[in-house]
Amino acid sequence: MPNIRQIGIWGEQFVAHWLHSQGWQIIQHQYRTRWGEIDLIGISPSDTIIIFVEVKTRSDRNWDSDGLLAITPTKQKKLIISAQWFLSQHPELADYYGRFDVALVRWQGDKSSMSTQTQPMSHHFSHPISIPQPIHCPEGDLTLQQYIESAFCSS
Repeated sequence: MPNIRQIGIWGEQFVAHWLHSQGWQIIQHQYRTRWGEIDLIGISPSDTIIIFVEVKTRSDRNWDSDGLLAITPTKQKKLIISAQWFLSQHPELADYYGRFDVALVRWQGDKSSMSTQTQPMSHHFSHPISIPQPIHCPEGDLTLQQYIESAFCSS
């Protein structure tokens, strides 16, 4: 039985590593509120932008354009409310420019051979990640298909 949650966590770790290699500081992973979860929250190298990143990890045979169609208006509203809640808890970040980004990750591998634990895969991300170059891991390949800055706005 495949562990879809594990694949999603690997996708988030993969994008966090890529953002870090681009100079971003990841300040929160899987920030949860009663309205939903923000996968990654990061601060720009210049300390002027805060990003709220939704990561969608899909296999190569998916029905929703690699996860893009899953970012519905309802999902956007939940992300916006969660981001507002985060900023209310961190007033020191109130002057930062906020942005909602979406990362689309492709996973390709043998789901039947996956373990059931959600172990970190970050030890496989030691070399640079480029779009859309896959990273090869024992469990499968991860590819950052697309990173969409300002995928939607809060108004």
